[in-house]
Amino acid sequence: MVEQELQALRLRIDSLDEKIIELISDRARCAEEVARVKTASLAEGEQPVFYRPEREAQVLKRVMERNRGPLPDEEMARLFREIMSSCLALENPLKVAYLGPEGTFTQAATMKHFGHAVISKPMAAIDEVVREVVAGAVNFGVVPVENSTEGAVNHTLDSFLEHDIVICGEVELRIHHHLLVGENTKTDAITRIYSHAQSLAQCRKWLDAHYPNVERVAVSSNAEAARRVKGEWNSAAIAGDMAASLYGLQRLAEKIEDRPDNSTRFLIIGSQAVPPTGDDKTSIIVSMRNKPGALHDLLMPFHRNGVDLTRIETRPSRSGKWTYVFFIDFVGHLHDPLIKGVLEEISDDAVAVKVLGSYPKAVL
Repeated sequence: MVEQELQALRLRIDSLDEKIIELISDRARCAEEVARVKTASLAEGEQPVFYRPEREAQVLKRVMERNRGPLPDEEMARLFREIMSSCLALENPLKVAYLGPEGTFTQAATMKHFGHAVISKPMAAIDEVVREVVAGAVNFGVVPVENSTEGAVNHTLDSFLEHDIVICGEVELRIHHHLLVGENTKTDAITRIYSHAQSLAQCRKWLDAHYPNVERVAVSSNAEAARRVKGEWNSAAIAGDMAASLYGLQRLAEKIEDRPDNSTRFLIIGSQAVPPTGDDKTSIIVSMRNKPGALHDLLMPFHRNGVDLTRIETRPSRSGKWTYVFFIDFVGHLHDPLIKGVLEEISDDAVAVKVLGSYPKAVL
């Protein structure tokens, strides 16, 4: 009886698989038609825009709203993310630069946001990612901007001061750190632990408790830490799942981050403005006159109009000693009349206001 019941279920699964294949193929053919219609409607010399961040955010949100289980909402959205990525690649594969090398959390964020069908390009520094976007060598770039434990990534903030780029999206990634060793590592004789400086800081308490006398060596990335450990017998690395898989390392200890909710926020940068979705954020840079109450005057229009600020950071200005600029993220889109009014009010009292972009809130 059990075998007959299992056989019936397997036949049902086979039938469902056939329907899924047929529906995915239909969706892919529809994506090809979209590309044909867009291309045919272009003026001579005009380049088509195939990837629409606001459209994809709306589709994924709708998938999560309609999901009835048993798969979790995020898992269902992740599956659709890959389908959409593959369909888009039929139209025109996206080129995306990210802070490398391969195996970093920024690569994981890139795959989470765009899917695996993009052409990804690892870069050695945040400035290089930005330059690739500015030069038009890639469609988008992915850079870290803040960590829930260690705060802002200043190199990214400074890049917005130097370059005219547009924030097109964001992605949040739960960061799990593992202590990794190679097949030749003598685990009772570890004398140094490699990792990126931020990762070492995010695991400080765990390291103090378990390896208080072992040297901690900061390197350019967690992937570089994993690469070094591959060829050494007396070292370990702190890195994530992608680096462990890429370099064939074993987990000596899992999830060693000091805070279980440790997350990093990444920004998607490009050159195209993003229309509103109804659930958006906006990022701006404001330079205020150096006077008493400047920050109070800057924040009052947001408070008075009930605009939710999600982040504010301060960085030294490039224009003079002991002057500062403010990086502000808030809920809403530039096309919202309320937001327009707030920005106009701020501009009346500020030295300069630079809008970095409005974009959909992170879905995944």
